[in-house]
Amino acid sequence: MERTRCAETHLLKVELPSMPGLTLYLKDETTHLTGSLKHRLARSLFLYALCNGRIGPNSTVVEASSGSTAVSEAYFARLLGLRFVAVMPRTTTAEKQAEIVANGGEVHLVDEPGEIYAAAIRIADETGGCYLDQFTFAERAVDWRVDNIAQSIFHQMSEEEHRVPTWVVCGAGTGGTAATIGRYIRYRGLTTRLCLADPVESVYHRHMADRNVRTWRGRSVIEGIGRPQVEASFVADLIERTIAVPDAASIAAARVMSRFIGRSCGGSTGTNLWASLLIMQEMAAAGERGALVTILCDSGERYRSTLFEDTWLAKRKLSCAPYQRQLEAMLAVPDVSSDPARPEPIQAPPPRARVGG
Repeated sequence: MERTRCAETHLLKVELPSMPGLTLYLKDETTHLTGSLKHRLARSLFLYALCNGRIGPNSTVVEASSGSTAVSEAYFARLLGLRFVAVMPRTTTAEKQAEIVANGGEVHLVDEPGEIYAAAIRIADETGGCYLDQFTFAERAVDWRVDNIAQSIFHQMSEEEHRVPTWVVCGAGTGGTAATIGRYIRYRGLTTRLCLADPVESVYHRHMADRNVRTWRGRSVIEGIGRPQVEASFVADLIERTIAVPDAASIAAARVMSRFIGRSCGGSTGTNLWASLLIMQEMAAAGERGALVTILCDSGERYRSTLFEDTWLAKRKLSCAPYQRQLEAMLAVPDVSSDPARPEPIQAPPPRARVGG
């Protein structure tokens, strides 16, 4: 019944006058009932746990999360009449915590991001409940052949000028979305390439450069993507390029694009956008035509007290202004009555932070 209530999410076409022949598309996952890309994952995780006999009529359901997955899972737990506990870092935004509670869930906060796994296991053991464990089961709970975000993207793109996008860009938290898209591309024999947009303080782009690297002690303020350890659901072999994005660039992109398209974008969307625009600049410089698709993961309203609050940014010494100027120059409509200066190119991160070509 829940599935029949859900319409497909929109594919937004973004015109970029400074890059003729190239088109950016945003898969707007904010239109799900629970407001984010994670609605798809939460449904799959519950179905997977139910079909494997891990959830019973009186189970306490537990998840380790940075917020958006837990919001969606709280919703599904309430549909089933089950208790739900979200284990999250204390830094998770108040907006996400409030949404979990509003959906009938409980919030258990830990001081360090790396503590969420053990705490979730402990609570599940103490209650005789089910730890959904998105970081292990995301890539196997989702059917990558049908009824997934990749199939939706390519079906919607089939009516566009460039029917098969040159690139799809996405981030990785669990790695489940990247795995689904990468597998679908290969299953269908498509020429589309998959790029991972990763926060600078994440382990994934380091793991892509050196598969022996599996942990990283850095800490990013971009919730939902990037991890301190390589998760079981992350499938590195499906990714053809990685771009590491500074947190300030992600925030600037979320702020600028929110104004540009009139639709609020969260931090992980900003990460996707920065990497996408960097690739599109490279394509423009090479005289290429085509399309690039990325994901609008969740709304910036979930980060109103953090990423969109100047005082919060100042306390963390995050300066978005240089990145914001670059983005505004790129997105500005050129004055056709004169010979406008070319927009300043987006500056790629240091070489160690980028993999592939």
